[in-house]
Amino acid sequence: MPMLVWIPGTSDTPDGMQMECVVHWLVFSRLQRVRQLEKNTRYFRRKLHEMGFIIYGNDDSPVVPLLLYMPGKIGAFARRMLEKNIGVVVVGFPATPITESRARFCVSAAHTREMLDTVLNALDELGDFLHLKYSRYSKSSHPELYEESRLELED
Repeated sequence: MPMLVWIPGTSDTPDGMQMECVVHWLVFSRLQRVRQLEKNTRYFRRKLHEMGFIIYGNDDSPVVPLLLYMPGKIGAFARRMLEKNIGVVVVGFPATPITESRARFCVSAAHTREMLDTVLNALDELGDFLHLKYSRYSKSSHPELYEESRLELED
């Protein structure tokens, strides 16, 4: 069967013009989704890092492994996230080294900023409760505890 190729020209047919519009729409919508996925991924990773979590993986990867470290925290983390209706995959030994237990989040282009913020707020709260914020390079979510100007020294 011969392959039909439409080449835009001066004698455009209505069917040819419609095909060109459909192709342009498909390309544009895919590019738009890829850009949205990139924005969501970078936002989610940046916020986790700012909160003090240690995350693995490439900065552009939509699969975000958040380190839990302690095998005993895997079950508590999963249960608490499930109570908040947030789906998460937790992985521990033997799939990972025994001290590198982690939770995996998969970011999508379909996620809204509101959805991501809901998950981030739950993680911030849970990270404080389970002491999961191990990064030395983050700002505290409770800066009032560490302000030097509020310390009173006794003589």
